[in-house]
Amino acid sequence: MASQDRPPIDTEKLKKKFDISHFDLNAVIRGVQLTGVGAHRALQNPHLFTSKHYKQAAYAVVAGIAIRILIAVPIYGVRILLWLSSAIFSLDSAAWDNNITSGLTFIENHVLQVPLFLMTLMRYVTPTLDDLFMDSLRWVDKTYVQKHQEESDPSKLRAMYYPNLRQYPLRDGSTQSSSMAESLSMYLVRFARKGLISLVIFGASYLPKVGWLVLPAATFWTFRKAVGLGPASLIFGTGVLLPKRYLVIFLQSYFASRSLMRELLEPYFARVQFTKEQKRKWFRNREGLLFGFAIGFLTLLRVPLLGVLIYGIAEASTAYLITKITDPPPPKTQMKEFAASQVEWKNKQKFLSLSLADMDKIRGDPPPYSVDDPFPGGPN
Repeated sequence: MASQDRPPIDTEKLKKKFDISHFDLNAVIRGVQLTGVGAHRALQNPHLFTSKHYKQAAYAVVAGIAIRILIAVPIYGVRILLWLSSAIFSLDSAAWDNNITSGLTFIENHVLQVPLFLMTLMRYVTPTLDDLFMDSLRWVDKTYVQKHQEESDPSKLRAMYYPNLRQYPLRDGSTQSSSMAESLSMYLVRFARKGLISLVIFGASYLPKVGWLVLPAATFWTFRKAVGLGPASLIFGTGVLLPKRYLVIFLQSYFASRSLMRELLEPYFARVQFTKEQKRKWFRNREGLLFGFAIGFLTLLRVPLLGVLIYGIAEASTAYLITKITDPPPPKTQMKEFAASQVEWKNKQKFLSLSLADMDKIRGDPPPYSVDDPFPGGPN
């Protein structure tokens, strides 16, 4: 009788929980490939080598040195305190002083992701990154026209991205605000909240008896929505066997890649005004590819001193990425309709099946203006 009263298993709901179509391996690999292709395309832009950008590149290197110094100050402060305390306590036979300093370094770089925070903070100090994105988008359009200038049928060319997008009003993509102070405060609140959660989870992993389960459980909870129950369960089982250090790096790299991608896409979302739900679905549909793209640059950002310079290249490369995963924007009078139409990634399967050499063959609707004048209105 009990078996008869039991409700039938909802197979569709079960399939949905194990669905990884938005985070499949092919999409992740294509995202990593776009890291290299996008960077190569961005570095071909001669406008990156003007005196203006040379000056910004110099500032970026100086900022990279400043970031390393800021990160090192607390560590050296602790070392000085330990050295002073050695006059009272003998530290010759103890290793705990080295453990403290190495532990602080690990927390700064991997638990709190301080270097990434300081780099992304620059967006709220200078408009350089937004300018870099738009300049690069213009270059991607121009390169596309040049590569297809012998095309006999103009209807086979895609529409341009830069001319219409530059006409869209610029607002903060996270707060929907035009106030820099509000945007900055919201960003600091987001970082503080994420940092506090990371510290709490990291600290809980040292609890007696149950601490060894905290990080694997947090990893499972994080990945169950992103990759489905099956892969998340596999990650949980593997996490139980991994040393704590590697599990923290793995988990925080995932969070950092998401944060990095959202910051890199800010110039786009600051113009194309999505609702919060539309924006969530937009990311969800492209999650695997965005993860691969971000994790590639996240690895490069760890290069000492040059991290900030590479961040600029990542922003320029994002302009190329946008032309592969969205449609060309229409005139600003159709902004709202356009945002709603972009939630679903329409050409996903076609794009993921193309070879790297054929990626520029993806096209949307025919351009509403002549390709002989791909940039009406002049430069940004």
